[in-house]
Amino acid sequence: MASGTESDETADTPPLTNTIYKDPDDGRQRFLLELEFVQCLANPTYIHYLAQNRYFEDEAFIGYLKYLQYWQRPEYTKFIMYPHCLFFLEQLQNANFRNAMAHPANKELAHRQQFYFWKNYRNNRLKHILPRPLPEPVAAPPTPAPPQQPVPPVPATTVSVTANAPAPSPMQYAVPPGSALAKNEARNSGVDRRKRKRMVKN
Repeated sequence: MASGTESDETADTPPLTNTIYKDPDDGRQRFLLELEFVQCLANPTYIHYLAQNRYFEDEAFIGYLKYLQYWQRPEYTKFIMYPHCLFFLEQLQNANFRNAMAHPANKELAHRQQFYFWKNYRNNRLKHILPRPLPEPVAAPPTPAPPQQPVPPVPATTVSVTANAPAPSPMQYAVPPGSALAKNEARNSGVDRRKRKRMVKN
């Protein structure tokens, strides 16, 4: 009987050489899990957590970080919402960076630098995008004017000077004196309002 059960077990198991593992969802869940993990690397506090819990001492984990570098290819970067994760993924390939992130001061430094990058990113980018003004052309030395003919003197009788005409005012849009337009002075209007409230209360 024992020989009969052994033959049944060998008949049920397929040969190992022809078996290829196939994800039931065509790799969708694996893709989403790796995407989520890679994007978590954008957080310096999470990297500090990994360093404190000695994940970076595990050779298998270091190999996994090297494997995840495929996310830097253009066909995968379009799925990433936090691009700082790619910078930190690249930095995590360096053993010195992995060791440094175990210290809280380095975590704070990375977090602060990340904040300053976000704060100034738009202004720094605009400096490189907006067209710069062209340099001022160097002015050529002035050429001497040709000598002019002497102007004949004008008789004094043709020049009329009116001393009584008023000179134009430099303030062309000033309100003429005595106009009915009220001035908008905030400090005076508040005082009037307070006086009116006191009068109503009395």
